[in-house]
Amino acid sequence: QVVLVESGGGLVQAGGSLRLSCAASGFRFGGLAMGWFRQAPGKEREFVAAISWSTSRTYYADSVKGRFTISRDNAKGTVYLQMNSLKPEDTAGYYCAAYPNTIISADYDDPNSVIAWGQGTQVTVSS
Repeated sequence: QVVLVESGGGLVQAGGSLRLSCAASGFRFGGLAMGWFRQAPGKEREFVAAISWSTSRTYYADSVKGRFTISRDNAKGTVYLQMNSLKPEDTAGYYCAAYPNTIISADYDDPNSVIAWGQGTQVTVSS
């Protein structure tokens, strides 16, 4: 059973930074691509970033490109999301995601491609 546990959310002022972590267990972490999504109240869950398992190639939503960085430590079974220059519109619940080993890069932004979700961690950015 895949288990994903996020941490690192909180309240920060606009322009500040936060680092989210996602600890994974129950599967061979090094063999799966991982990602982050977010969901604000009243809105659909949207893709934020993804990282492949083999080459650690990264992918980002246009809204966070240049401000957020996804990374992974396969030895620790952990994926990270470093968020800089935060804006009030980044306020949302952030969810860690695991993809199947058959995923193609074109499907990273589709929530229906995800095989496991974390419970989420709240990020609130004040203006």
